[in-house]
This record gives sequence, C-alpha cells and structure tokens, in this order.
Amino acid sequence: MLSLITIIVFLIHAITISGSPPVVLWHGMGDSCCNPLSLGTITKLLKRQLPGSYVSSLRIGSNIVEDTSNGFFMNANHQIDYACKLLNADKNLSQGYHAIGFSQGGQFFRAIAQRCPEPPMLNLISIGGQHQGVFGFPRCPGDNETICNYIRDLLRFGAYESFVQNHLVQAEYWHDPHKEEIYRKASIFLADINQENTFNEQYKTNLLKIRNLILVKFLRDSMVTPHDSEHFGFYEENDTSKIIPLRESSLYLKDLLGLKTMDEQSRIKFLESDTDHLQFTDKWFIDNIIPYLQD
Repeated sequence: MLSLITIIVFLIHAITISGSPPVVLWHGMGDSCCNPLSLGTITKLLKRQLPGSYVSSLRIGSNIVEDTSNGFFMNANHQIDYACKLLNADKNLSQGYHAIGFSQGGQFFRAIAQRCPEPPMLNLISIGGQHQGVFGFPRCPGDNETICNYIRDLLRFGAYESFVQNHLVQAEYWHDPHKEEIYRKASIFLADINQENTFNEQYKTNLLKIRNLILVKFLRDSMVTPHDSEHFGFYEENDTSKIIPLRESSLYLKDLLGLKTMDEQSRIKFLESDTDHLQFTDKWFIDNIIPYLQD
C-alpha cells in the first residue's frame, strides 16, 4: 500500500507536468533539429525552466543531414505535410502544444496552424520568421556558403520559374515588391498562406483557434530583408524605401487571416530584440518567451 507521502509526491509531480504543455520547435534555414549549439541548447533551457515538460524538435527527414538539406531544397508545402504527420503521430501532443519556430520555421509553423489544426496549437511563437517573405539574401547561416551561392544563382535565374519554386525553399517565400502580380500568381507557398489568391476560409478559422501569436523582430537583422517582415510588415509596391506595417496592410484591413480580430483581442504580441538574426541571451529568452509556455 502506498504511503500518504508517496501519493502526495506523485500528485505534485503530475500537476507539475500537466501545468506545462508540450513545446515543439522548428529550426531555421541551414540548421537542424538537434544541433547542440542551437536548438539543442534551447531544448536544455526549456527543460530547466519548465521542469517535467515534454520538448520536441521537428526533424524533417530520416537523419540530421537530410533535415538540414531539406531546409533548402524540400518543397515547403511538402515539409508542412511531413511535419503535420509527425505532430499527429506524437501522442504527447494530443491535448495541445506550444510551437516555437525559428526564422523560416516561424512561417512554417504558421502554415501548420492554418492547415493542420490537430493536434491543437496553443501559442505560436515566431522568432525571426519572415511572414511577408524576403527580398534579398544578404548573409548565409553557418558553414553553408557554397549552398547559399547556389541559391543566389537560382534566385537571380528566376525565383518565380516553376522549377525554382518547386525545388528551392527560399524562392517559395521570395517576395519581389516590383513584381507583385507575378509573385501572387507564381508563389506556391507564401502567397497561399497569406491569402493573396484564392481565399481559404479554413485558414482564417484555424489560425483564430490559437491563443496568442507572438512575433519577435530582430532590430539589427543582417539576414532577413526587410526585417519588418518578422512583424508582418513589408515594402510598399514598387518602393523599397517605404515599409507598410501590418496594421496598414490589406492582409490586416481585410482580416484575411483573422489578424485584425486577434490584434483587437490583444492576442498578437510584438516583441523585439536589439540584436542580429536569432541572437539573444538566455535571460532575454527566459524573460520574454518562457511566460507564454507555462500554461
């Protein structure tokens, strides 16, 4: 027969676990699920700050090499389908999970929220995600300069050519403000999830199911152009000297994704870090991100 103390300890442990929903991570371009210097460090930090919590880092592929490569060359729509299957197969997530996407993982997780509502996503945290795309490829992450030079050549060749769109991830969120009509017609990923062609009511319905959308912008970002995209801002058409912020965009004013509704309900949090892309301290992460993961 169990002692009273044993039962109390068991109940306290159960309450602690149930009080911290699972957390799922999605890495950015040039990274992998399990890099000990990036998401491996974040995973350890999360487990220290959320004792007993379940933390998973998505691996898109059968191994780390494939995962890294797929971040460059696996069609983004196929990655979303792949990730959706992983999430559905993980029984630890059946009651809901918090999502943290780093760089392009931010807009990929948003696509998950819109297209794959089960298991339920609780809070969506986008750290440096490019939600209005990019128009520039100024810096390469890590030791991937050879790959990045190849990507630059493909983007110069024609980001909106069918072959490039279907086989180069970065082209799938390439947003040329001088070719808005071509972008809307040719973009197989970003234009779709941003409702810039056919309106999909389900995308809006599903995104409104999340509790909060937390958007982190890096004020000294040397990788994302423009860095305002991390807060859903982007260049005015044919004018790269002017940024249209989220609240002045048609995406917001027409409430195509429910962002206006969420904002009016104080469910969009605009955070900033006065640093370069994905450069933040443990203290910044603990102070700014951990509070959204505790219930």
